[in-house]
Amino acid sequence: MPPIQDHAHRYTLVNELHARPAAKITVPGCAVFMALKPERDAAKRDRSLDRDHLLALLDRHGSGHPPPEATHHSTDLGRHHLKWESHTEFVTYTAFEQGQTERPFDPAAFDVFPEAWLEASQGKRLTSILFQIEVMSEDTKPMLEKLLDWFVPESLAASYVLDGAAIIASDFRIDRAGHIRMAVFVKPGTGGRRVGRIIQRLCEIETYKTTSMLGLLRARSLSPRMAAIDDELSRLTRVMQEPESRSDETLDALLRISSELENMMVETSFRFGATGAYEALVHQRIAILREERFLDRQSLHEFMTRRYDPAMRTVKSAEARLSKMAERAMRAGQLLGTRVDVERSGQNQKLLESMDRRADLQLRLQNTVEGLSVVAISYYAVNLAGYLAMPIAEPLGVSKTVTMAVLAPLVVLGVWGLVRRIRHRFE
Repeated sequence: MPPIQDHAHRYTLVNELHARPAAKITVPGCAVFMALKPERDAAKRDRSLDRDHLLALLDRHGSGHPPPEATHHSTDLGRHHLKWESHTEFVTYTAFEQGQTERPFDPAAFDVFPEAWLEASQGKRLTSILFQIEVMSEDTKPMLEKLLDWFVPESLAASYVLDGAAIIASDFRIDRAGHIRMAVFVKPGTGGRRVGRIIQRLCEIETYKTTSMLGLLRARSLSPRMAAIDDELSRLTRVMQEPESRSDETLDALLRISSELENMMVETSFRFGATGAYEALVHQRIAILREERFLDRQSLHEFMTRRYDPAMRTVKSAEARLSKMAERAMRAGQLLGTRVDVERSGQNQKLLESMDRRADLQLRLQNTVEGLSVVAISYYAVNLAGYLAMPIAEPLGVSKTVTMAVLAPLVVLGVWGLVRRIRHRFE
């Protein structure tokens, strides 16, 4: 029996399910995370520059290179373990280090990324995170004191995750060094891979949250212009009801508004669509953590419900408003177009009536000309017939006057019949 032929992409599709594995993290330790994104056209960026930037960092430490088409790579950089990932709009770098730092959330941990190397990146910092990873103690009071010292109490969100395997905490604020701080207290005996998955989920939540918030900025920038267009659209709709309004001018204005709205929808479709996708990922990653309340602190889910979800509703509202305004402009244009068609039909009807009157006048004029033509032709025909008949009439004693009188009716009838026959032939 011949061997079964594999699909050309079978192994690629299977391996995709196992791509981007979580790092194995030793507790205690620290981690730093950074997401870089170009300010414009991030999805269309030259990804070869991302790879060149990664290789420049690897070459500094003498580390091996990933395959040319790789979208993720893990390697050791001295005492750090580096994980690199390429996404649709951004690239991420995560570096893990064993052992405690001299002070919590020490900005020096980011020295693994040299300043000159950062300046050479085509992307700008979208977000960066400092992780403090410690062993969970049985007494919650010391951990709570640390959290209240490290974070702003008003914004602090903390919870047990993964059935009590760890406590995660953050206030999602930017500290003096320009980083988001996140603390993870790990229950003794928890596997390093599980800790790595917790860190990975927190990085994804922060990155997707920040990226989705770009939609809020776009929605706010559109709001003034959308309000102006809405007012103009309402004014044009009212003008349409006025009998003395000029339909052509109103229609031109509606077409301009429709065109502008369509352009706005095209320009924002990717950003708003990406915002919805990233929002879903944020809530999915939070749900995966299976949060449980830590003392009286709010959970990540509660934090997002209070602080993050309103921003996402604003984006959805702006997207829906833009879509409805485009539909309104289209309906108004269709109604006005119908009105213009009715007006043109009335004008065409009047034009046809005018043409009918002109045709009737032309017919009358033609009949008049036809009658005059019969008279003129008959006059010459009678004289001609008279000349032909006189040689016969004179020997018979018939005078010229009588001959002409007899011939005149006959000639007129003949000419009239001939003209009628010619006219019917060409009708």
